[in-house]
Amino acid sequence: MKTLIVDDERLARNELKRLLEPYHKIEIVGEASNAEEALGMIDELQPELLFLDIQMPGKNGFELLTSIEGKAPDVIFTTAYDEYAIKAFEFNALDYLLKPIDQERLKDAINRVEENSAHHDESIEHNERSDKKLGENDQVFVKDGEKCWFVKLGKIRLFESMGNYVRLHFDDQKPLVLKSLNSLEDRLDPATYFRANRKHIINLQWVEKIEPWFSGGLLVTLQGGDRIEISRRQAIRFKELMSL
Repeated sequence: MKTLIVDDERLARNELKRLLEPYHKIEIVGEASNAEEALGMIDELQPELLFLDIQMPGKNGFELLTSIEGKAPDVIFTTAYDEYAIKAFEFNALDYLLKPIDQERLKDAINRVEENSAHHDESIEHNERSDKKLGENDQVFVKDGEKCWFVKLGKIRLFESMGNYVRLHFDDQKPLVLKSLNSLEDRLDPATYFRANRKHIINLQWVEKIEPWFSGGLLVTLQGGDRIEISRRQAIRFKELMSL
């Protein structure tokens, strides 16, 4: 798999090359130290995979991705904790590796690349990348203030709309992310995540109890005690979805 490393730190590029040596399927065709250099190389070398740093002088990693004309390669971001990382939801990266890069996490990322390319072999259309639904095994990077989490979506039991933000509920954490509930709903796998009402998306795997509620709605209790009302209109969909 033709691979390009983009990172403004030479030491970081060298370390990544060293870590990638055991993976014979990964063929490093070049390395770039900034977005401008990378764009030229992407054009010329047509890599299938980018290891992409986010914070670089000039254009950052996200700006680089939006500048690519034509088919974009698969992307694994490599980054220290930083304020851009919440965009994990928007840029459909295969994975996020936090520096210093851990060998086990890299292995997971490469497995994901291989699964993804096998999936692409089956499907001619490459543009489904942007439509790929995020499922319970996908991990997302969440930042709220000074705190950061790298959390498996399956652990998030509830998404709650708070104006321009969405509050994620997992473990005993409740960080806010700058997203609309509608845009999140478009990205989440409908087999696992259900829009209960205007303000909430619930993770169906966390549902503990369901009871009839006022005017044709339902009241769902999630493990951990959250009680969410499913509106009458959504209750009809919910019953269709959940019945044999």
